[in-house]
Amino acid sequence: MCAGEEKRVGTRTVLAGHRPVSETDAYVAQKFCDNRIVSSKYTVWNFLPKNLFEQFRRIANFYFLIIFLVQVIVDTPTSPVTSGLPLFFVITVTAIKQGYEDWLRHRADNEVNKSNVFVIENAKQVRKESEKIKVGDIVEVKADETFPCDLIFLASSSPDGTCYVTTASLDGESNFKTHYAVRDTMVLCTHEAIDSLAATIECEQPQPDLYKFVGRINIYTSNQEPIARSLGPENLLLKGSTLKNTKKIYGVAVYTGMETKMALNYQGKSQKRSAVEKSINAFLVVYLCMLLSKATVCTTMKYVWQSNPFNDEPWYNEKTKKEKEAFKVLRMFTDFLSFMVLFNFIIPVSMYVTVEMQKFLGSFFISWDKEMYDEEIKEGALVNTSDLNEELGQVEYVFTDKTGTLTENSMEFIECCIDGHKYKESISEVDGPLKYYGKAEKCREELFLRALCLCHTVQIKEGDQVDGLIGHLEHRATYISSSPDEIALVKGAKKYGFSFLGLENDYMKVKNQNNETERYQLLHILNFDPVRRRMSVIVRTITGKLFLFCKGADSSIFPKVQQDEIQQTKAHVDRNAMDGYRTLCVAFKELSQAEYDQIDKQICEAKMALQDREEKMAKVFEDIEANMHLIGATAVEDKLQEQAAETIEALHAAGMKVWVLTGDKMETAKSTCYACRLFQTNTELLELTTKTVGHSERKEDRLHELLMEYRKRLLQDFPKNRGGRKRSWMLNQEYGLIIDGSTLSLILNPSQDSSSSNYKTIFLQICLKCTAVLCCRMAPLQKAQIVRMVKSTKGSPITLSIGDGANDVSMILEAHVGIGIKGKEGRQASRNSDYAVPKFKHLRKLLLAHGHLYYVRIAHLVQYFFYKNLCFILPQFLYQFFCGFSQQPLYDAAYLTMYNICFTSLPILAYSLLEQHINIETLTSDPQLYMKISDNAMLQWKPFLYWTFLGAFEGLVFFFGVYYLFQNSSLEDNGKVFGNWTFGTIVFTILVFTVTLKLALDTRFWTWMNHFVIWGSLAFYVFFSFFWGGIIWPFLKQQRMYFVFAHMVTSLSTWLAIILLIFISLFPEILLIVFKNVRRKAQSSRKASDSLSPRPSVRPLLLRTFSDESNVL
Repeated sequence: MCAGEEKRVGTRTVLAGHRPVSETDAYVAQKFCDNRIVSSKYTVWNFLPKNLFEQFRRIANFYFLIIFLVQVIVDTPTSPVTSGLPLFFVITVTAIKQGYEDWLRHRADNEVNKSNVFVIENAKQVRKESEKIKVGDIVEVKADETFPCDLIFLASSSPDGTCYVTTASLDGESNFKTHYAVRDTMVLCTHEAIDSLAATIECEQPQPDLYKFVGRINIYTSNQEPIARSLGPENLLLKGSTLKNTKKIYGVAVYTGMETKMALNYQGKSQKRSAVEKSINAFLVVYLCMLLSKATVCTTMKYVWQSNPFNDEPWYNEKTKKEKEAFKVLRMFTDFLSFMVLFNFIIPVSMYVTVEMQKFLGSFFISWDKEMYDEEIKEGALVNTSDLNEELGQVEYVFTDKTGTLTENSMEFIECCIDGHKYKESISEVDGPLKYYGKAEKCREELFLRALCLCHTVQIKEGDQVDGLIGHLEHRATYISSSPDEIALVKGAKKYGFSFLGLENDYMKVKNQNNETERYQLLHILNFDPVRRRMSVIVRTITGKLFLFCKGADSSIFPKVQQDEIQQTKAHVDRNAMDGYRTLCVAFKELSQAEYDQIDKQICEAKMALQDREEKMAKVFEDIEANMHLIGATAVEDKLQEQAAETIEALHAAGMKVWVLTGDKMETAKSTCYACRLFQTNTELLELTTKTVGHSERKEDRLHELLMEYRKRLLQDFPKNRGGRKRSWMLNQEYGLIIDGSTLSLILNPSQDSSSSNYKTIFLQICLKCTAVLCCRMAPLQKAQIVRMVKSTKGSPITLSIGDGANDVSMILEAHVGIGIKGKEGRQASRNSDYAVPKFKHLRKLLLAHGHLYYVRIAHLVQYFFYKNLCFILPQFLYQFFCGFSQQPLYDAAYLTMYNICFTSLPILAYSLLEQHINIETLTSDPQLYMKISDNAMLQWKPFLYWTFLGAFEGLVFFFGVYYLFQNSSLEDNGKVFGNWTFGTIVFTILVFTVTLKLALDTRFWTWMNHFVIWGSLAFYVFFSFFWGGIIWPFLKQQRMYFVFAHMVTSLSTWLAIILLIFISLFPEILLIVFKNVRRKAQSSRKASDSLSPRPSVRPLLLRTFSDESNVL
């Protein structure tokens, strides 16, 4: 199901207080789930089998399980311990981590489930554990308590039947939200009264959307027809939210336990796979092929070698001819499996657990970054998933929202226009357009300001107020609203002498310019939605007149008003939009009583619907908001966020393309894009908007012409790119594209004729050639469609979406990496994101520094693991050519087991957490460094082959170096030669020291921890070797390593040989480091000399301004 689509659900009926609606009805217990919350994944009984099943679904774990079983079943050259112990270690570490996390979830569940709540039974207050609440129970909740389940709000201690709640634990919003009790039950505020309620509630079955709820309540009274009232989100108190500024409320439980909206939102987001993970899988296939080829070669060579009678079985173990011929195919197969077991360490099983630990531990560095801490909200960055850390270093496309992301979302009322006359700071300052001097009529001014004071959903919170609005201490009032625009408009009206005093018992109070309090009965609110893009209220004056006031975007208001009224206001709206202000138009119409009665009937019928309520309401609203009269418009400034322009410039310099996706009108969005430097001085703008395409029946033909013209122009200026997918445009930052939502709909959903079938392809070609794209008038679903379209292009570029509001969630979920801004429009974006940051400016460091370092670290980790395991296994493979392919292991079983677990794991883990090959300040200040690692540069086949050849070279040096040195009898004073276990131990010692010192050579940022793990690992290897070979172990059948290491180190020649071979192995790396340092110094001196030469003067971007023209700054 696509984002934006709704799934129809059934309904349920709930008896309030489990009371039958009439005395003749028998009570039948209803079957609903209990109120237990279960967020845990395991129980004591299923933890072991369930966890093992989940872990062995991973291919690498399953592969090593098969190898272990082969070692147990078949007579293999190595002990099952060599593969079983590393596998056991990986499985155990992962199981402990997951078990601990689940134990924490169990503990949190118990705290919730065992908490005390109060239920009204038989007119008495009964204490219960939260988990024992049933659907239908009437629950009492007191101030500062959390709602134990989803409740229909019945009554409150507040006389106006309201209560305030915070939903911080649900969506992160800390603002107070107002909820309303059912009108006919709001007076039942005692135990006896609420217990006497006889009512049934019909509502939709549980679904996770926190902001949608459809239901109705039927209230039964003696000898009367039941009273039916509609129920909506304003009547539903959600589990997890907290009661504030209200002494107590009563509610009836409708959803409990795992059916509450909070529990239904526990489900995680779809799993995203990083490009690094895909590279790992590709490299694993290569190494698996190497493993199979080695096993095949050795199996074949064994039987070729044994075909010579002199190379057959020794005389003391000779087999008869019949025994040799019997089960030959089976023996070949078991030999093949034995070689597979012998060489299986080429597949790095411990790499997975190391990568997981690196991602988990590394994610804390983002949260701990003090430079990404915001003093205003007292919060820093948040990591919701650590699986995508390295993906932050590979971003190619950034899709950003405008309002609240690039801008502050801190609205300030600037000016308004009434009947074409502009009003600035006060009602006396007037500036009419060229042909319209003077002021609007006094009655029109007052009508406009009353509309601003009445057409909104703003609430007032007093300083220490409890239970309703008391007093008229206007100066102490704090405005509360989910929309910063509405607060700005109410404050703007206050500038001009009209003050909103609050809502009390369905009456809105307004203080006019004469300090007189006016009262208006609020009859209906036609709430804002992103499709209509407007909201309305219907009010009645004390004289009985009925008015509908409406405000919304100009594109949604102008078609609904008298056309001859538009022109005067449109000039102001367009000018304000060019100045970067957010504009809203205000309209009204007066209703007769008959018209209102018809409207009231239509709204009530739509509200009572349980199925398709929103569609029916939208249709009714569309009919009501027609034939209105335009009064004027408002201009609100949303200031650009601090360092937003610098951040976008840095992203461009780093090779990323930035697209702005916004619901704002084109002029406002375009001016913001110039201000934040998305569009530069040399940017030529291409427009695909309603203005350029037109409204006529030929608009698709015109669209086709524009698409072909733009593509031709771009392909001429940008010849076919041979240097990579995303760098050709860096030399000519010339073109920007502007498209609006209606034109995008034409492109994505064209009519069914041949000429329009390729619109999407041509549009995409144009977009990919543009440096920046502005998409305005976008619906949330269209934002996600844009991201999905770019994701699916050739090469699958890495996309990042960043936004702060609920309308950005769809694109955040769609992108490879989703970033949420902890903004003023709630926390839905940050809750659904992979990472959350306080401000847009923090994206710069998140990508250019953290993303760069994470990618370099994990890429080096992956290549290093494959490299060190090839170094490890190649001598084992070569040894078979010198032992008759007898599957004799070169290394002792203890070394085979400990190599990846203990001897070489900690240094690379520390490196992958702490390494800074370039310091953070340089990475942040020089964005072009980001391009050096783009396109997964460090995990392409070229660097992979380099690491593979390096591992092969060092493996050959280890084996043949020791082999030729062994032919010299001077290794021991008595002229004797070492045995095969000493030979293997020398090779292994050179191996451990070389791969560890190789990592030391790669380290650019040394800390005490790097020193500790690198030199500590080498010391531990020496200590372990002495310890392992210094004791006769009773559980071993053969004491083949006894005193081997101690005897080996007594030979000075052996140590000289080890040092020589380590140096030869690392010599190419040392040469490469010297060469890089010399080249770096030469480049530095060249840059220094260039900086002294005169440069043409360039006007600083900070001082540039922009005009109304598309391509002139």
